[in-house]
Amino acid sequence: MSMDILVKGGILPDGTQADIAIAKGRFTAVEPGIASDAGRIIDATGKLVTQPFVDAHFHMDATLSYGRPRINASGTLLEGIALWRELKQVQTREEIIARALDYCRQAIGKGILAIRSHVDVTDQSFATVEALLEVRDHVRGVLDLQLVAFPQDGWFRAPGAEAQVIRALDAGVDVVGGIPHFERTMADGTASVRAACELAADRGLRVDLHCDESDDPNSRHIETLAAETLRCGLQGRVAGSHLTSMHSMDNYYVAKLLPLIAEADVAAIPNPLINITLQGRMDSYPKRRGMTRVPELRAAGVTVAFGQDCVRDPWYPLGSGDMLDVAHMGLHVGLMTAPDEMRAAFEMVTETPARIMGLDFGLSPGKRGSLVVLDAPDPVEALRLRPARLAVISDGRIVSTTRPAEVTVDTGF
Repeated sequence: MSMDILVKGGILPDGTQADIAIAKGRFTAVEPGIASDAGRIIDATGKLVTQPFVDAHFHMDATLSYGRPRINASGTLLEGIALWRELKQVQTREEIIARALDYCRQAIGKGILAIRSHVDVTDQSFATVEALLEVRDHVRGVLDLQLVAFPQDGWFRAPGAEAQVIRALDAGVDVVGGIPHFERTMADGTASVRAACELAADRGLRVDLHCDESDDPNSRHIETLAAETLRCGLQGRVAGSHLTSMHSMDNYYVAKLLPLIAEADVAAIPNPLINITLQGRMDSYPKRRGMTRVPELRAAGVTVAFGQDCVRDPWYPLGSGDMLDVAHMGLHVGLMTAPDEMRAAFEMVTETPARIMGLDFGLSPGKRGSLVVLDAPDPVEALRLRPARLAVISDGRIVSTTRPAEVTVDTGF
């Protein structure tokens, strides 16, 4: 069999062992005992081989900007938004590009080969949009960068924001965004959801709204988003990100809400590291931790993926660009410690976000030749250890390699 790369002896996420042949950027065979004349052979014996990590929610225009022009002293969402507004006044297009490319390199080394990044369109200079469009061109062929036209300061609250969303889509941004809970009134939030869905339906685009990122149980824009998805015929093309108010809603209302979200085929994208850090800041004790009802959403048949959201920016001082860190935190906060739940948490940073973004990833013949080899034997051990990404292959090209960690312990016992 003629091939460019052969990955030998790897353990797939379902526990089966297989060789994987790649030719002309595609998987040509996934089966045991492939005879090789490959130009490059990767020995993955006993190592986990998975489809790439995918981050379905990120803010690349703000990443790696921590401390500029100041630090978020309160640690709250609202101060982060105010701080980002200050940063937009002083950062340059070149800065945004440099930070974003730096982050992309880090992410690729961690096995992330696709990112959906929200880009703030309310910057009247349009520098954020122009910068990330250029970054998308730079990384094309290695990393899939899907951009969301995101009116950070509100669809109606920020003057001219709706026109800026349209301007961004006309420039080539991929997805319609919004932030209904940040509008001045609930009515404006509802109207912004309707406007976003109608715009996406008119243009044949996907929708991803920051939705109910609040401790307020009365922030219920996800209900409107699901209803508008059905009205506009957008099933399977819509995501509600964060959904943190759901952790504060009463169970009776949630029992009505979850079937509606499932019927509309609206995906949920919580961001565990950020949700548990920004939310609950006004509580004393008991203190709410913010992440939405992940097990309940999944049990209702809702597609759920974890996102990274932020790395060293106005909202979050930490972050490593490692989706295993995200899933590790998510399963802890969601109390997802049964074996099948932990495996589901791994899928929520690989298979599921790829599906939400409409990507052609997967370990089967004919799919894009993109995979990650990890220094662990299975998904649960990968979550436990967050091990080295021994090899990262993007569309048939090896783009990153890492040597296994070597530790010498000499205790005398």
